[in-house]
Amino acid sequence: MPVHFYWGEDQFTLHQAVKQLQKRCLDPQWEAFNFEKIPGEQADATQRGLEQALTPPFGHGDRLVWVVDSTLGQSCDDALLTRLQKSLPAIPADCHLLFTSGKKLDRRLKSTKCLEGNATIREFALISPWNVDALIHQIQAIARDLQLPLAAETEGFLAEALGNDTRLIWNELGKLKLYSESQPGPLTVSQVEELVNTSTQNSLQLAQAIRDGETAQALQLVADLLLTHNEPALKILATLTGQFRTWTLIKLALEAGEKDDKAIAAQADLSNPKRLYFLRKELRGITGGQLLKTLPLLLELEYQLKRGADPCSSLQTKVMELSSLFQPIHRRR
Repeated sequence: MPVHFYWGEDQFTLHQAVKQLQKRCLDPQWEAFNFEKIPGEQADATQRGLEQALTPPFGHGDRLVWVVDSTLGQSCDDALLTRLQKSLPAIPADCHLLFTSGKKLDRRLKSTKCLEGNATIREFALISPWNVDALIHQIQAIARDLQLPLAAETEGFLAEALGNDTRLIWNELGKLKLYSESQPGPLTVSQVEELVNTSTQNSLQLAQAIRDGETAQALQLVADLLLTHNEPALKILATLTGQFRTWTLIKLALEAGEKDDKAIAAQADLSNPKRLYFLRKELRGITGGQLLKTLPLLLELEYQLKRGADPCSSLQTKVMELSSLFQPIHRRR
């Protein structure tokens, strides 16, 4: 189909896909005539995109019209809907209309149904930081693309060290690729540690430190995330909330006597029930009551951050409160 809709939080991978589409569609010598980039915040962005996409390309190659940060997936009036329904099926095969957005399509809209029938829709979602299996698979896929040989234990190390930051993963694996060209065999953890910033911390490690009642370690992680790695406070909070919500749902199900792993996984939105084996170990010695007390604190933190509170002091204060919930219980002997 000549119509494309790319959306999702993983903007780095999304823009890589856009570059691939440009390379496939455009003749470099005629790109200035056949490539149009339209800001999505303009009121007539979609209409302009349709008009340009219906115009035949000049010279060699196809035409590509890109509506950036499109709002089409969130709102569409009747007049524009009529225009979409008429124009999308009429776009020539050598013209391509691309919409990109960081927001999910609203499937209740008639315009979304129109896109689903006339466009190729691709989602570019960030992997959840606690989904270690998926992170390892991502490392493996990128390493294959780069023809970078890695030992199995190195893949796990990189998944933990780099988290779900796709841009960072590509940059670090690119460095390792250059190094590997002078090294025999797959790269080991000891080799990678010398090249990758092993102090790279992620919000999942912060959640684990809080769960273990390690206040000093948790505060150091907050400083690393905010000051060293410039991680947005709301992004850190989103990971903490997701992790503690998962732990809470699992623990409550276990305390209620549920023994079916598939049922527990469904309640906690886990795609892989096998992860429950490890999650049970993580939750040993922790009560559902303790975990339930974390959720109001995280909600308070979200309110403070969205009201403009200082990210560093707000996170530090709440991390101390959260860690104190778990300090009386010593679980790892």
